[in-house]
Amino acid sequence: MPEAVERHDPEGVDYAWVMQVTFVLTIVVGAPVVALLSTGTTLPTWGARLEFTIRVGSVVWIAIGLTTFFYARKQASRAGRV
Repeated sequence: MPEAVERHDPEGVDYAWVMQVTFVLTIVVGAPVVALLSTGTTLPTWGARLEFTIRVGSVVWIAIGLTTFFYARKQASRAGRV
């Protein structure tokens, strides 16, 4: 029976960490941003609401994902892994 893997030491950017942090921050930051921006917009149908949420949410997701990646890359270069 192989031993369980409990740790890993990635070389360079830890992409699993980037994906996990992006997921959590997108929910924590994105939901209030979408709700706040929707207050000033007329959204008469469910289709309009869905389209608005996807458009704003995708921008939030890209911004958080890129910011998280660049932060992880900076930390990896400080640690000498890049």
